[in-house]
Amino acid sequence: GDIVLLAKPVTLTEGDRVTLTTDVPVATDGTSKPEKLLYAVSLPPVHGQIEHINYPSVPISSYSQLDVVAQKVSDVHDNSHGASKEALR
Repeated sequence: GDIVLLAKPVTLTEGDRVTLTTDVPVATDGTSKPEKLLYAVSLPPVHGQIEHINYPSVPISSYSQLDVVAQKVSDVHDNSHGASKEALR
């Protein structure tokens, strides 16, 4: 089936950590099992990384809808000087 992804931009400033919630990435694939959806990080943040809260400081390249629902995924800005703001899309 078709996959539909709606995402609100998340803007971080130096040193910020933003936990992804179901308000940010919302996806559907037309099935009745949204908990089986997997997200792939195809364009990682330039000044930070996406992390699972159980593994801080370790960048991840994918996460599940269940991780988002449980608020276990964060976008973390790396405190780069000269990069005061960055947006996750």
